[in-house]
Amino acid sequence: MMSMKTTLAAVAVIAVAGLGLWAFAPQQTTQSLLPVPSANAQETAAPTAAVEVKDMTLGPVDAKVTVIEYSSYTCPHCATFHTQVFKPLKKDYIDTGKVRFVYREVYFDRYGLWASMVARCGGEMKYFGVQSILFDSMQDWAGSNDPNVVVGNLKKIGRTAGMDDAQLDACLNDGATAQAMVERFEASMREHDIQGTPSLVINGTKYPNISYRDLKKIIDAELAK
Repeated sequence: MMSMKTTLAAVAVIAVAGLGLWAFAPQQTTQSLLPVPSANAQETAAPTAAVEVKDMTLGPVDAKVTVIEYSSYTCPHCATFHTQVFKPLKKDYIDTGKVRFVYREVYFDRYGLWASMVARCGGEMKYFGVQSILFDSMQDWAGSNDPNVVVGNLKKIGRTAGMDDAQLDACLNDGATAQAMVERFEASMREHDIQGTPSLVINGTKYPNISYRDLKKIIDAELAK
């Protein structure tokens, strides 16, 4: 397997030998991660209170097993995990009420942050639908070295989910929310000492990228306790 690493300002990724994870890299300022403001975007008034950034979740709060996934929208291994592991996990365990799933975004680069901002723009009801599109079409929307092209691609995905340009411009140019998202991401990474993506925390125990077969064994063992 190969690992990939980026800086938060980088667009391209560099392949290096390793464990098939994304190495965590030093951050730059949040402002440097934001897209160039749209000519149609309106300035957002300064917030009067701290912005709360919530985890995105699926499944019952009182489920016996909680699975936390740390993942990035610009991580190819995460896209593979979404298809091969998350989708059957949702069908077999989340939708049946056996597992509480918590998704925590990781921002290795500005494209990943922007994608998360678009995913959150439609609210909790649309989040996981947009997430699926982002992972399934990663090579298409994130494949350009031109940030303006990438923003246009992300807005197209947002429109597919029922958002309009005014709503998307407001979300993408919301600096206060972007800052809060980065701070939340940093705190989450420290909480479980996350070094790469995808990573899982299952009932408090951390695991690296694993197959669905291995994940099933872990979940079933927890359910049997």
